[in-house]
Amino acid sequence: MKGSIRIRAALCKNCGLCIEACPKGSIRVSKKINEKSYFPAEFVKGGDCTGCGLCAVVCPEAIIEVYRES
Repeated sequence: MKGSIRIRAALCKNCGLCIEACPKGSIRVSKKINEKSYFPAEFVKGGDCTGCGLCAVVCPEAIIEVYRES
């Protein structure tokens, strides 16, 4: 199963929990600063995301949406 996520970068505080929780390494730190002066997490397009949802579960800001394709 293939998946993808959407992270609301403007609200991300770069805690890094989603990056560590992702078993496929499909999330990284962005090189762009958001409005709150953080380097937010970003989805690695073309990665091996399965849509497991672990990133969304651990996100303290609840800003990650998970999508699954069958």
